[in-house]
Formats: sequence, C-alpha cells, structure tokens
Amino acid sequence: MERFVFLKIMNDQTQRFPSLVVAAAILCVAFAAAPACGQTQTPSGADRVSVNLSDPARPALVKASLVNGGITVKGYDGKEVVVEARARNRESARSDSTMKRIPVSGTGLSVEEENNEVRISTDSFMRAVDLSISVPIHTSLKLSAVNSGDIVVTGVDGELDVNDVNGSVTLNNVSGSVVAHALNGRLLATFSRVNPQKAMAFSSLNGDIDVTFPADLKANLSLKSDRGEIFSDFDVQVQVSAPQQVVEDGRGHGGKYLVKIDKAVHATINGGGPELQFTNFNGGIYIRKAGAAR
Repeated sequence: MERFVFLKIMNDQTQRFPSLVVAAAILCVAFAAAPACGQTQTPSGADRVSVNLSDPARPALVKASLVNGGITVKGYDGKEVVVEARARNRESARSDSTMKRIPVSGTGLSVEEENNEVRISTDSFMRAVDLSISVPIHTSLKLSAVNSGDIVVTGVDGELDVNDVNGSVTLNNVSGSVVAHALNGRLLATFSRVNPQKAMAFSSLNGDIDVTFPADLKANLSLKSDRGEIFSDFDVQVQVSAPQQVVEDGRGHGGKYLVKIDKAVHATINGGGPELQFTNFNGGIYIRKAGAAR
C-alpha cells in the first residue's frame, strides 16, 4: 500500500471542537509507518505543517495552487517540506463603536504527500491566503496563482513550472530548468546553473521578462515581442535565413490552403544548445549574462 499523509487544518473548527484535535492526533499515530506529520500554529497565527518525504534520498515534487494569495518557496538544507499558511484580513470600512471585529484566521490548509509528491492547497477562495514553503534544495515545483499575490522562488534546484495570472514571478538563484509565465506582471529570473539538456520557456502579456544566465550558457533562442524591445549582453548570433513557413493544404478534401510565416527571431548563444523561448506582447525582453557590467 502506498504511503500518504493528509492533513486538513480548519482552525475555526478545531477551536470550537477540541475533539477534532484529538482525532487528528490519532490519525497521525495510525499512520506511524508513513512519513511523519506535524501540525502547529505559529505565534503570528499562521497554520504550519511539516511533512517528511517517503524517500528523502530522492528529489521531491511540490505542487501548490491558489486562487487568491501569493506563494513563496525557499530551498534549505533539510529533508522535510514545511508549509505555513497565513490568511489576510480585509480592511473594513464599517465603523461601529459598539462592536469589535473578530479576525478570521482560518486557511483551510491541505497538505498531502504520496511517493515524494506533495500537494498543497487551501479551502479559502475569496479571502487571500499567503503560502510560505520550505523545501529540500533538490525539489521540482509546479506553482500557480490567480489573484492578489506574487510567486517568489529562491535557491531551488529542479524542474520549475510557475504560472501567475495577476502577479509577478521572481526566481532567485535557481538551478535546473524553468517554464514560467506571468500574464499581467513582471517575470524576473536569475540562474545559478541551467540543465544543459532541457528546453525552457518564459512568457508574459503585460510585463517585462528579465532573465540572467551563467556566462557559459549554450542555447538556441526563439524570441517574440509584439510591442517591446529585446536586449542582451551575450554575443547573440542572429540567424539571417528566410523565415520558417508552415503550409497546410486541405484543398484536396474541400478544405483551405494556409501559409503561416513564423515571426520569431531565431538566434544562438555560444554555439547553440537547448531551445529557450521568450514570448512577450506588451513588454521588453532582457537576456543578461551573469557578471556583465550593468
């Protein structure tokens, strides 16, 4: 039987019904053979859960998704995945001297671990919840956020898939490979090391894309920016061949004849390597070399 840990935190319920806390403790004992679980609340009122991986010797995969709120992930020299969730209290315009506002701190945090895959979510959809996650350095991430928050990742080595609809994406000193999208925000990334075998992609609709790579980067570039400029301090060799064409001829079956001409700029860095795609609509693209003068 595959091992798993599933923790469901509902602060408002556990405070009203202490028996639920006892039940949670019994659940952890019942799965003593599974990865250890830890559930606490920080002095600031954040919900905190720590989970051991099924096999700490192998890299982990952490998935986190929010409708409202931001996600911060930091790599550290440890073996547990530690999650803190903090609900944001709305500022109320109502003033009533006879009544006291009662803060809502419940996050509905859910953390599930199975075979080194950790899935994190909350039950709070309208109220913003911010996640702070500490992971072993060698961890792959799949992160998504929609409203009211940014995504920040620092010091993680793995395959990173990051998507923020209405916030910015910042990746600090990451290693491995990245697919990142910030629809209505800035995308900023700094690499300590890249995986020389993996393709990567960076995109935005309404924000700049600014990525710094190691000086020895070898890559093939595909660059598109409709309403922005493209800059680099690498020695970029732009290909001067005719634009690539895609022809679809369906006339023999009563269809259409279609020719598409690729508008991307194709280039190489240090002789070429895996493909790096940069796509923007209303912002600039900056491809920086680590250590270059600014």
